[in-house]
Amino acid sequence: MFKAVGQALFSTGLQNPKFTAAEKQGQDYEIRTYHATKWVSTTLSSMQWDPALNTGFRRLFSYIQGNNKNKVKVEMTAPVTCRVDPGAGPACESQFTVSFYIPEEHQDNPPEPSDPEVFLENREEFTAYVRTYGGFSNENIKRQELLKLLESLKRDGVPFVDKPFYACGYDSPFKLTNRRNEVWVLKKEQE
Repeated sequence: MFKAVGQALFSTGLQNPKFTAAEKQGQDYEIRTYHATKWVSTTLSSMQWDPALNTGFRRLFSYIQGNNKNKVKVEMTAPVTCRVDPGAGPACESQFTVSFYIPEEHQDNPPEPSDPEVFLENREEFTAYVRTYGGFSNENIKRQELLKLLESLKRDGVPFVDKPFYACGYDSPFKLTNRRNEVWVLKKEQE
């Protein structure tokens, strides 16, 4: 059953939020401006990234399976984003906001969540520096990729916001090859 669910959920034909790529890219990262869109999200506090991501994913999966006020099934999209607002210190909880992009056909009027821990989010247009990597990701790999991206941004002298940051996944756990993961750091807008 899980295999069928995984294949149904994550095919390569999933809708992605629209973005405009900058003409000039970094040598090891992309610069993307995402258009204003609606997402369905849930926020958790935790010391550990992966359990928070799993719990958040399950809540949102329930929403797209029809656990919403209209009992509407909503198509799976990609990427699954996880906004990380790091805690103040090493033994402090971080905030994790896990989100699914709302597909085009529901953007104007997304179904209201039934679960009080799930909410609709209007994301304004934003620009992100994006580092893409393959394989199965975990908390350590996400941190390493984030650090590589931050080093590249410092090297290039580009203005960025150090927190929050995003970790994004595009594939089902059942996809074994050609996996796509990303870390996003937001561009600091000039004042």
